[in-house]
Amino acid sequence: MIEQTLVFVKPDGVERGLTGEIIKRFEQRGLKIIGLKMVKIDKKFATQHYTEDIAKRRGQHIREMLLEYATQGPVVAMVIEGINAVENVRKIVGDTEPKSALPGTIRGDFAHVGYAHADDKKTALRNLIHASSGSDAPQEVALWFKKEELYRYPVVHDKHIL
Repeated sequence: MIEQTLVFVKPDGVERGLTGEIIKRFEQRGLKIIGLKMVKIDKKFATQHYTEDIAKRRGQHIREMLLEYATQGPVVAMVIEGINAVENVRKIVGDTEPKSALPGTIRGDFAHVGYAHADDKKTALRNLIHASSGSDAPQEVALWFKKEELYRYPVVHDKHIL
């Protein structure tokens, strides 16, 4: 099943110059980037992305830290398309907590902090990248990208998946 999912390199990933390496990992696996942009989001937009659901699941203080984290610098947002894109992207990204992420994943290779450290510092967990969950992907793609910002084009991988 061909799917679309939202990914964004968070401010710490942009600051560390990891955007190109992150994009490379998706493209090497045959996933297609159909939308890409660098933006500096404001708190109003961030509250649309990090909805009240996060506050219900993890607490309002966690949501506030995420809002601050996401708005502290530019992010690079992209829509990735491919077969089972949501599942495949999340495998490439790795566990949300970098200290638990496997080597070979983006978080496992480029971060190592855990929840305890973030809690001790009273800050959001610096984990480089956001990848939509299956249920959130369509809404997040629509929030971040207009239809005219998404592009259809052939790539060599298309021959191998059709």
